[in-house]
Amino acid sequence: MVYTLGIDIGSSSVKVALLEVASGACAGSVTLPQAEMPIDAPHRGWAEQDPRMWWQYACEGIRQLMKGKPVGSVRAIGITYQMHGLVCLDTQGKPLRKSIIWCDSRAVGQGERALRDLGRERCLERLLNSPGNFTASKLAWVRENEPDVFARTDRFMLPGDYILFKLSGERSTTCSGLSEQILWDFVADGRADFVADYYGIDPRSIPEALPSIGIQAHVSAGAAAELGLEPGIPIAYRAGDQPNNAFSLNVMEPGEIAATGGTSGVVYGVTDLPKADSLSRVNTFLHVNHSAQAHRYGVLLCINGTGILNAWAKRTVAPELSYSEVNQLCETVPAGSDGVLMHPFGNGAERMLENRYTGASVLHVDLNRHNRAHLLRAAQEGIAFAFRYGVDIMRESGLRAGVIRAGHANLFLSPLFRSTLATLCDANIELYNTDGALGAARGAALGAGLYRNRNEAFASLRRIEEVYPDPAIRQVLEETYQIWKKELQLQLENQ
Repeated sequence: MVYTLGIDIGSSSVKVALLEVASGACAGSVTLPQAEMPIDAPHRGWAEQDPRMWWQYACEGIRQLMKGKPVGSVRAIGITYQMHGLVCLDTQGKPLRKSIIWCDSRAVGQGERALRDLGRERCLERLLNSPGNFTASKLAWVRENEPDVFARTDRFMLPGDYILFKLSGERSTTCSGLSEQILWDFVADGRADFVADYYGIDPRSIPEALPSIGIQAHVSAGAAAELGLEPGIPIAYRAGDQPNNAFSLNVMEPGEIAATGGTSGVVYGVTDLPKADSLSRVNTFLHVNHSAQAHRYGVLLCINGTGILNAWAKRTVAPELSYSEVNQLCETVPAGSDGVLMHPFGNGAERMLENRYTGASVLHVDLNRHNRAHLLRAAQEGIAFAFRYGVDIMRESGLRAGVIRAGHANLFLSPLFRSTLATLCDANIELYNTDGALGAARGAALGAGLYRNRNEAFASLRRIEEVYPDPAIRQVLEETYQIWKKELQLQLENQ
C-alpha cells in the first residue's frame, strides 16, 4: 500500500489523515486532543496558542496512524493550517512568543493606520485588501509593543510554515501564504516589499515563497526518527485552511464555491479576476493553483463566530447532550426559534463588519415561553443568518452562490443548519466525503506526482448528499432574518 499523510493544524484541534493513494480512500484519521485546544486570551480581543502544542499533537497523531504500517509506505506529506497566524522564530528556530492566531484582534489599529498612510486606493489596487488585522499587521504590533521579541525574530512564519520547518528544518512559505499575510503585490505578481518597508520588516525575515502544490522540502532525519517515518519523504503541498477546504472539494475554477463551518465559518469562491471589495469585508488571496499562466484567486468571506457559538450554546445549556441529540432537540422548535435571535460575533473583530467587534448577543428571550431548545436552535439559525449576510456581500462582488460545496463535517453535520442555510441563500448544498486533513493528503499526492493530474486526484471524491431550499420555511426564515439584520445594524450604529 502507498499512502500520503495530511496534517491539519486548526485552532480547536489537530487532525492527521492517511490517504490510500490507489483507491483515494481514507485509511485512517486521528483528531487530537479529545477536548478543544486552549486559546489564551489575556486581554479582550486577544487569542494566542503555543506553536509547540500544534507540533506535539501532530507528532502524536502521526505515530498513532502509523502503528502497524510499514515505515516506507508514506510517500508524501501535505499541510493545511489556520490562516493569518504569526509565529516568530529566533535563529535557533525556537518560538519567541505564543502565536498570535487568526481571531486575535489586537492589530486592527496597525492595519487602519497602514491603510491611511499607504493610501486606500493603492492598497486596494495592489494588495486587493486593506492591511487589516492580517499577519503583517500582527508583526507590526509586535514591533511596537514587544520590541525585544521583534529584534530577536530571525524569521516569521504562518502556522503551516512552522510545521514544515519542524518536519524538515527548512524555512519557507508559499505565494498564497504571502497573499494571506498581505505581503503579495497583485500588480507586480510578487512580494509586496512596500508593505514590509512601511511596517519596518526586514525582507530577510520573510521566508522564501514557493508554490502551494509541488515538492517544497523533505522530512529530516531527526523528524523521521521522532515520527517513525523514513527520512527524505517529500512535503508536497501546503495551504491555509480555507484555500485547502476549497481544494479538498475540487473547487479550483472560476464560479466554483466552497463553504466550511468549523470554529469560524467561511464562504470561498474562485475567480480569475483580481477585484477588491472597497470596504474589505471580503478578501482576495492567491488560490492554491494560481500560476502565471492561469490566474486563480480565492475570494474569502470569513465569519469568526460560527461553530464556536454552536459549541458555546451546547456547553452552556446542554452539556450532557451529544451534538446529534442537540440537533434533535432543535427540531422540536419551529423555524424562526419563536422569535429568539442570536448574533454569533463574539470571537474577535469581524472583517465582514468592517473589523468591528460587536460581541455575541441573545435577543427577545421570553422567560415564560422559551427554553433551552429555543436557544440551541437560535444559535444555529443565527449562524446561518450570518452566512446569508456574508453571501449577500459576495453577490455584490459579482460571485453567485447557486451551488455551495461543503465537507460532511462540523456544522454541516446538522440537518437543520444545512436546510436553513440552503433556504436562506436559495442555493443547493452539495456535501462530500472529505475534510481538511484528507484534502492536504490528496494535495500531497498531486504535488509529489503520485497523481498525474487533477482528474486522477479527485476521481474518488464522492458527493454523499445534496440539500435543497425548503419552501415550507422560506417565508418565516426570511422574515426572521430581516429582524436579525435590523438588530445587527442598530448595534453597529450604536458602536
